[in-house]
Amino acid sequence: MKQITILGATGSIGRTCLQVIESQSEDFQVIGLSTHQRVALLYEQCLKFQPQVVCISGDNAPIEFFDKFKQLGIKVLLGKEGLIEISSNTQADILVNCLVGSSGLLPTLAAIEQKITIALANKETLVMAGEIVTSLAKKHGVTILPVDSEHSAIFQCIQGENWTEIHRLILTASGGPFQNYSADQLEKVTLEQALRHPRWFMGNKITIDSATLMNKGLEVIEAHWLFGVPVSQIEVIIHPESIIHSMVEFIDGAIKAQLGIPDMKIAMQYALTFPNRKYIQNERITFNLIKKLSFEQPDGRLFPACALAYESLKIGGTAPAVLNAANEEAVQRFLLKQIKFTTITRLVEKAVYAHQPVSQPDLSDILAADLWAREFIKEQINNDEVLTVTF
Repeated sequence: MKQITILGATGSIGRTCLQVIESQSEDFQVIGLSTHQRVALLYEQCLKFQPQVVCISGDNAPIEFFDKFKQLGIKVLLGKEGLIEISSNTQADILVNCLVGSSGLLPTLAAIEQKITIALANKETLVMAGEIVTSLAKKHGVTILPVDSEHSAIFQCIQGENWTEIHRLILTASGGPFQNYSADQLEKVTLEQALRHPRWFMGNKITIDSATLMNKGLEVIEAHWLFGVPVSQIEVIIHPESIIHSMVEFIDGAIKAQLGIPDMKIAMQYALTFPNRKYIQNERITFNLIKKLSFEQPDGRLFPACALAYESLKIGGTAPAVLNAANEEAVQRFLLKQIKFTTITRLVEKAVYAHQPVSQPDLSDILAADLWAREFIKEQINNDEVLTVTF
């Protein structure tokens, strides 16, 4: 029986993970769960899964729950230090990292140090510090299993193949809710519109990233580090039906694709049961009901975020960490209705090109670049010129 720790258990991906575990309860045991601030939901999860330890990483945790967790015999950890401690629990066979944003980096490194297998749904870990993370994983013989549907698709396609024979990776994207919008329409996008993704139900931050196509750019960087493929051999294609989750082309021109309904449970279960597959109760594809599978190139003029991610990876060093942190800050301001939708990417672009990148950075350089980018965005937003909102 595999022992599982889940970071971000109360988010959409974390809840999906627990659904998979519940359906395969004879194979998995939950020993640790974390939440940022949804403590009531965490307590409900604890009643069902009975972990040994939980972590509440946000501020102002409701005091009344501490006694409730204690009555269940569950240890409670707090803050960023608590995330690192729960991730370092050597009883775990797999750490499932479902955290949002840069908060996922240090817990991932802590788990790798303890030789714990990583099931990674937190793409920012590799965006910020891909070389550091992958080098440490290689040093300790740790496997990093992708949970994102696109990277899981690629991972599944290359099983049994010679990785040196990969010609290109093709990441598919739904295109988000604004694929057919004009430049004028994008300038008037509201928060409510941006949070209505046509295919997936996700948290607010990743939903906005999908609308700007920044999410796909971050996935390009993640794919580069996961699979060791040069950025010049990673492509993005818009596929609105979201049936093909990604593809791999080999040097002889053959292309393998992984298909399925838009459901994160498949990718999550594959990471947990790898190298085996198990039956899962879910909707299946009925091919005669699929009228078309369509593809188009992303419009880099209207959606420059993806191209900006490519550029940050080409710059290298601390540039991807700046891209990520600046995007997190800008998206948060949009969620607070302080800036326009189109301002998100404009701010990130300013940060990437204003930054003086450190080549071959260590962890302290990465964290310093992250902090620099956040302060840069805050300074930019204090500029009245940026704060032109049309809500």
